[in-house]
Amino acid sequence: MTAADDPGAALRLDGRVAVVTGASSGLGAHFARTLARAGADVAVAARRQEMLESVAAGVLAEGRRCLAVPTDVTDAAQCTRLVDTVVSELGGVDVLVNNAGTGYAARSERDEPARAARLIEVNLTGAYQMAVAAGRAMIAGGGGAIVNISSALALTAADIPQAAYSASKAGLLGMTRDLARQWARHGIRVNALAPGFFDSEMTAPLLSDEAGLATVNARTPLGRTGRLDELVGPLLLLASDAGSYITGTTMSVDGGLAMH
Repeated sequence: MTAADDPGAALRLDGRVAVVTGASSGLGAHFARTLARAGADVAVAARRQEMLESVAAGVLAEGRRCLAVPTDVTDAAQCTRLVDTVVSELGGVDVLVNNAGTGYAARSERDEPARAARLIEVNLTGAYQMAVAAGRAMIAGGGGAIVNISSALALTAADIPQAAYSASKAGLLGMTRDLARQWARHGIRVNALAPGFFDSEMTAPLLSDEAGLATVNARTPLGRTGRLDELVGPLLLLASDAGSYITGTTMSVDGGLAMH
């Protein structure tokens, strides 16, 4: 049966290998399970090994192969080592979900330069280093798909002061467009996913606060935060053959937040 006979078949990732960074919790852990359920073997990467092993166990429970590779994406050598390990153990890299990131809220006039620089190093420099490492493997392997996890705050200002975070996530969008143009000739598609507010370890301090949650809901046209299952379709579209003619774009999954 072809994808034309069964449209859902194009969303499958059977026989492919995916790498998810920042996979020890939150959206990254959810992305890893989603890709496994779509048929991919998955390598999960993050700095916190114990939490990473727990996520890997969940992927294995889906019946897929899984590697847990502790990785700090701010170290280019570790990014290369991660990709080399995945190629050696799982046979290649077909999908990269570039999800590793951090965040905090602070008024810029009171922010600490070193703290802001570290955030940008993780969210932007780390993502670039990971994309380059995976891109080299994808060029050698004949193609692939990269999904950079940005944010609705790359597209709009919120009522929460976090300029360094917004700058880092906006930078990912420029990186996405340029890499998409560079690597299209190699059969590599590069896109960005820009989530709004979803429950995660990073958003917990804000969303667990009644006033913070009320602010987010009031700012979001759909009037609520997102559910993790609402990221499944967009992620698989950009990672699979269902999105084979999509590259260099940003998909917002934010309840309309970026329309403001």
